[in-house]
Amino acid sequence: MKAIVNGIILLPDRELTGQALIYDTKIHFITDCKAAAEMADTIIDANGCYVAPGLIDTHMHGYGGFSVTDGTPDDLRQIARGLLRYGVTAFLPTTDTRPWPVLTQTFDLIRSLMQESRHPDFPGAEILGAHAEGPFLNPARKGAMNEHHIQAFDLQKVLPCADVIRVMTIAPELPGGLDFIRSVKSRTGIHLSIGHSDADCQTACNAFLLGVSRATHLFNAMSPLNHRAPGVVGAALTSDVFVELIADNFHVDPVLFRLLAQAKGSRVCLITDTERYADMPDGEYEDDGQRYILHGHECRLDNGTIACSVLHMNEAVRNYMSGAGIPLYEAVRAASLTPAQSIGMDERKGSLTPGKDADIIIMSHDFTVMKTIVRGTVQYTHSER
Repeated sequence: MKAIVNGIILLPDRELTGQALIYDTKIHFITDCKAAAEMADTIIDANGCYVAPGLIDTHMHGYGGFSVTDGTPDDLRQIARGLLRYGVTAFLPTTDTRPWPVLTQTFDLIRSLMQESRHPDFPGAEILGAHAEGPFLNPARKGAMNEHHIQAFDLQKVLPCADVIRVMTIAPELPGGLDFIRSVKSRTGIHLSIGHSDADCQTACNAFLLGVSRATHLFNAMSPLNHRAPGVVGAALTSDVFVELIADNFHVDPVLFRLLAQAKGSRVCLITDTERYADMPDGEYEDDGQRYILHGHECRLDNGTIACSVLHMNEAVRNYMSGAGIPLYEAVRAASLTPAQSIGMDERKGSLTPGKDADIIIMSHDFTVMKTIVRGTVQYTHSER
């Protein structure tokens, strides 16, 4: 067995000090440091840092020059490896609007790497499935999505990929939307999310009643909250659904983080929504016929439309904690247990609960990730440069 000692252990509802975490490939239990020293074969000294569950990103399109839809195994492997640096131990590679044959190829690729990523020697975050952001979206709220590839609902296209698609973002107000929801919920295990949608509040509420359980990047690319037209935002805030938040202090003003924490509590799910431009130098880039301009933490199309983010998950935790005025363990929960719950993976992911996968991070007080452990194996160690 292994032990992590001298850390501040973050549980979903509190911090623990003076205790040690015992694990191998699974979390075993928490005990005092003296007992841990007697039973563990390997001891990691956290040196006063935080010991937290691995972070889970359920919505990210790429990283470090690599994109999910580029279509090669090495691209996904590079993304999975790069995410370790920021404490991500599991993620959903996310597609955008593309021709359906491209999406099918991407789902096939993700399927092939899901099992590989569970191997002990895989040097990266585990791939839990795919998030299909579209292509059944509303052009009126397309954001940075390529309108040329937005399509009408087609269940027959989705069914062969249902084993790998864990989340699908849709606009339920489009023709056939509510029937599509009924069919998907009765025939697959896909978790549906409303996004890139111009639905009115009642239509959104109807979608939630039919089984849509998430809202994709709340506030962004959806009908806004108005006192006489509450829109998708109003429906999501007043329904018992999970809501994604891009906490980069740019996509959503941090003043609203406190509102979300109060209104949604443990239903807030931090995401990055990164594309390949994360950790890339400022400049102009082109992808799928569109030009992206990266400047600092802002990424826009050349017409000024806000595009993807270049956020990291450990930064999202820091920003959300600061903006919402909540304890660190609550912010970490929004990046670990809540995402796991939102995709039905909380039986083995998302917290330092006995029996779950030993996905663990050690994070300094300035939110630098010092170690990332995936199913009990140290896959990343921070080195001072």
